[in-house]
Order: sequence, then C-alpha cells, then structure tokens
Amino acid sequence: MVLLTLMAAITIGIVRIRNLFGVVVLSGIYSFLMATVMIVLDAVDVSMTEAAIGAGISTVLMLGALHLTKTFESDPIHSQIPALLIAIVVASILVFGTIDLPPFGEAGNPVHVNVANYYLENSMAQTKVLNVVTSVLASYRGFDTLGETAVVFTAGIGVLLLLRGRRKAKKNKDQESRNEA
Repeated sequence: MVLLTLMAAITIGIVRIRNLFGVVVLSGIYSFLMATVMIVLDAVDVSMTEAAIGAGISTVLMLGALHLTKTFESDPIHSQIPALLIAIVVASILVFGTIDLPPFGEAGNPVHVNVANYYLENSMAQTKVLNVVTSVLASYRGFDTLGETAVVFTAGIGVLLLLRGRRKAKKNKDQESRNEA
C-alpha cells in the first residue's frame, strides 16, 4: 500500500507540475517505484526491464528531448475537465474488470494450472533453451520482446536525429557570424 500511495502521489505531481525537467525526474522515480512493485510481486525479470528501460533509457531519452525544447509546459488552451472525466471512466472500467479476478497468488489460478505447467513441460523440447524464463521471453514472447526493443531503438534514433539537427543549426549560425565578421 505504501508503494501504491507513493505512485499515486507522484502521478498527481506529474500531472500538476509545469516544469518539464521535474516531470522527467518524477517519471524516473515512478518507474523505479513500479520496478519495486514488480519485485514485491515476484516478477524480477519485469522489474529489471522496467528499471533499465523505464527509469534508465526513457529518462535519458526524455532529458535529451528536453534539452532541445522549452523547460516549461505552456498553459492549457482547452478545459481539462473532459480529459479528467474520460480518465475517471476508464479507471472505473479497469477497476470493475478486476473484481472478478481470482485472488493473487492462489495456487489454483489459471496461470499456475495451465500456462506455467505448459511452459515447464514443453520449454526445453520446443525451444532447446535450458532456462525457462529465457525461453518464454525470447521464444514464446519473442515478437513482444522484439517490439519493445524496436520502440526503444526508434526513440533513441529520434533523439539522435533531433540532436543532429540542433548541432547543424548551431554550426550554420556560427559560420554565418564568422562570415559577417
């Protein structure tokens, strides 16, 4: 409950703050808290991914993009009430959807009865990988992992292109000032 309370407080801070550097820092803190939640839920692989990508790479990419833009968000032009109402409706639907879920960690849950046993029994024969977690991430969920990697790679390339464009503009400006002198 403490972690979820901190995450809720940070979410409110992210929404309320106008300093974009503060938003990036709070987003990094949120990602670390989410990684901690994943450790508590015994999903260490997801936790490591969240810490590396969510808090690490994403924060660096956002700081790189922030370097090229203003540091303060403009005041909103339209009312934020419709967006707030939509968020509340979506959150209510998501909470309503969790009411019928089985209790967390119960041995009779479908994930423990069906999927886990299938992976444990068939992983070695189907993938020839000794580690079951690696076989799930690299083989059974290979397209998902490839997609996540592609998204991070594309974001990195985008930041590099933005930085390159800024460097060219600065170089052209310096050359123009030398030509004038």
